[in-house]
Amino acid sequence: MPTTMSTPVRQDLDLGRADAALVRLDAALTQDQSDAEAHNLRCRVYYEEEQWDQAIADCEAAVTLDPSNSNDHLWLGRAYGQKAAHVSLVSAYKLARKVAAEFEQAVQLDPRNADALADLGEFDVSAPGVVGGGMNRALAVEQQLQSVNPADALTLAARIAEKKKDYAAAEADYEAVIAKASDQADAWMDLAAFYQRRGRLADMDAAAHTGASLDRRHGVALVDGAATLARAGQEPQTAIRWLQQYLDSHAQSEEAPAFAVHVQLARLLQDQGNPQAAQDEIAAAHALASGYRIPPSNNSARAGR
Repeated sequence: MPTTMSTPVRQDLDLGRADAALVRLDAALTQDQSDAEAHNLRCRVYYEEEQWDQAIADCEAAVTLDPSNSNDHLWLGRAYGQKAAHVSLVSAYKLARKVAAEFEQAVQLDPRNADALADLGEFDVSAPGVVGGGMNRALAVEQQLQSVNPADALTLAARIAEKKKDYAAAEADYEAVIAKASDQADAWMDLAAFYQRRGRLADMDAAAHTGASLDRRHGVALVDGAATLARAGQEPQTAIRWLQQYLDSHAQSEEAPAFAVHVQLARLLQDQGNPQAAQDEIAAAHALASGYRIPPSNNSARAGR
């Protein structure tokens, strides 16, 4: 895809303008169906909208057209993974093997692709060995990540320790990430989420507020922090403020599509007895992404990786 097309589409992705991105991409692919980058970008738009079948179709096309592209395989693995999370157990089992294969291929093509390594490691922690996961490989991926992105390696180490119920080691690793992370606000929010899972709400609150204080650009960390507070049923007004700050910022990202954040904000406003404001947020979400089918509430504004 020419740079003149790619740049505005990527801006649309970051700003959650799914409809606008699809108009550009549909036009580009009408002219050239062999444009692998356009297929990858359209896959990512559909991924944001949680339209997993369409995302898979485009990511499969991208991989077919450009089989040596590590990131294309990474995104196909992510699309398979999200589809697996929303189907029957038998279908999920079959898809899980595809997830593992795509993440492995992404790492083989680019052993320094930190995102692919992190996703492969997370898959290994979460999935049983029968579908390609397992702790032994997760540990190997952690070792590989250490030379690529030490903060990501520590995050994976924390996930491994947490899975093993070694919560003291997990906490120490999450704390160690903060010193190495390029974005300390995100690292503090990861620690807050760990505390929330452990039921340590006072520690969760302190970590989330520390992360928010460090996020001066009002970026994705605020969305993560708001989701953590919502899951814990704590400080709804704070969560609302953080989501509003994110939506008003210049630091929006594909990691937290604006339309999904509008929906999370709508749920919080509805719970606080403000149905009109909630409806306004739903309308704002649909104005950006008319194809977005609002999922059941899970207290998370992230699209999921």
